[in-house]
Amino acid sequence: MSGEPRPGQSRLQALRDAANRLRVRSLRATCAAGSGHPTSCCSAAEILAVLFFQAMRYRASRPAHPSNDRFVLSKGHAAPLLYAAWAEAGFLKEPELLNLRKIDCDLEGHPTPRLPFVDVATGSLGQGLGAACGMAYAGKYFDKASYRVFCLLGDGEASEGSVWEALAFGSHYRLDNLVAIVDVNRLGQSEAAPLCHDTAVHRRRWEAFGWNTYVVDGHAVEELDEALRQAAQVKGKPTAIVAKTYKGRGIPGVEDAENWHGKPMPKDKVESIIGAIQSRIQTHEVLVPQPPIEDVPQISIAGICMPSPPEYAIGDKVATRKAYGVALAKLGGANERVVALDGDTKNSTFSELFKQVHPERYIECYIAEQNMVSVALGCAARDRAVVFASTFAAFFTRAFDHIRMGAISRTNLNLCGSHCGVSIGEDGPSQMALEDIAMFRAIPGCTVFYPSDAVSAERAVCLAANTKVVRNSDADRVTVIGAGVTLHEALAAADELAKQGTCIRVIDPFTIKPLDAATIITSARATGGRIITVEDHYREGGLGEAVAAAVSGEPGIVLQSLAVSGVPRSGKPAELLDLFGINAKNIIAAVKSTFAN
Repeated sequence: MSGEPRPGQSRLQALRDAANRLRVRSLRATCAAGSGHPTSCCSAAEILAVLFFQAMRYRASRPAHPSNDRFVLSKGHAAPLLYAAWAEAGFLKEPELLNLRKIDCDLEGHPTPRLPFVDVATGSLGQGLGAACGMAYAGKYFDKASYRVFCLLGDGEASEGSVWEALAFGSHYRLDNLVAIVDVNRLGQSEAAPLCHDTAVHRRRWEAFGWNTYVVDGHAVEELDEALRQAAQVKGKPTAIVAKTYKGRGIPGVEDAENWHGKPMPKDKVESIIGAIQSRIQTHEVLVPQPPIEDVPQISIAGICMPSPPEYAIGDKVATRKAYGVALAKLGGANERVVALDGDTKNSTFSELFKQVHPERYIECYIAEQNMVSVALGCAARDRAVVFASTFAAFFTRAFDHIRMGAISRTNLNLCGSHCGVSIGEDGPSQMALEDIAMFRAIPGCTVFYPSDAVSAERAVCLAANTKVVRNSDADRVTVIGAGVTLHEALAAADELAKQGTCIRVIDPFTIKPLDAATIITSARATGGRIITVEDHYREGGLGEAVAAAVSGEPGIVLQSLAVSGVPRSGKPAELLDLFGINAKNIIAAVKSTFAN
């Protein structure tokens, strides 16, 4: 864009007219749906017109082309405006817009990747910029390509801490291929946003984070064009454009008025409103976007396999987190698009082993787990990388909403949490992941691995999902299911019980979700319908409840669950396992009690 001549008056007028057509389409779509956010669309109409038909390079007929510029609508409630832009570009047909929010239409209330021009789902505010950072990082450092990334945020969502995490990330990594546009339309959902129209403060905040920043009239296409033109020439810094706009722009009696958020225009008034907007349209020129520079390398992330099997000997005592790091480094050697992220815990999660051999594909996200997950989603978008992100499992809980949106985005993302359960010991409950299984079990489409040794940890990294029966005989009287540290407690209990003449069957589920219900039910029937689950996790949402759900329709099965009850405290791992009744001694007692009862 920077090398092209500035648009003349006729081109500028065509952009103004395109913006008004986007308004009209947004109004018609939301009115037909009977719901939506037309006022939020109207404030950003000029921004999208200039982005889509002046600044961005892309092939409208192939929205997911890897060389296309990327666009992330962080203020996802303005989805009708995005759909209107793709209709203006010719990808969507005009009548489709009137099916907005209908059950049989992919034009949902907030954008999802059901649509080929949406890379990540948005709508839970404050997440789009982090994903845009991931896309920009992939473009600058992995693809080394010309495509640029544009992200539109609302001023209300700038109150989210994850936005400021993304600001710090974008500046630190000098993402000069990233442009964020803030639609400062003053009004939030229930009242004015904190800064109202104080664009000077907005500017100082972005500049304080090291961003090249411009303030413009967000309804002046010439100012937007000039700022985007200058941004394309800036090196070593991402750019922010603070655009002062008015919510409901162009709607008589509604523009800049409160209490219109999320409300379609009344059906008996919409045509007069549209007529007023259409009266400002002077041309019907069809604007064609510039094609992209096709310099993205061809890659393949299919069929990635470990170059060699696990190299551990029987009896080796290796932490599963170290096995994760070893496996990740090996997998990185098998494919140059395997990428690792961490949140300043790489010497504990052992992702540092990956960094040591593949430093150019390691991203340090520092202590900003929400942003790390969003960056990971962005890196994985358009299948440009196979992404692994790691930290203490407890810290993923603060990123739950970002993980949830990743599932809605249908992103292939791998998250590894270390330091699970009370068995971490003296660090205390703030570091103990006791909710993470429940959290990830609730994520649709999510596979939850729970490796119990180094070999299974390496297999998990390579996505080998199999339930394993690790101790069994025809004389087994109880099925005991453990995972992680409790598997080894179960095996110790099995050894002691065997000395006493009682055999138990021990299962390592490996994946908590999906759970191999068939193996569990078969084992339960072979052991008199008796199952004991043992987990270093809270009872709610954990292994026990997963097994209970799996056997709920089976008659004659009795389930007993041993789990962490109450908030734990600091202590030696062995002390804590005993305190909460999940060690070998307590498993033995539970087995014996099943016969007593």
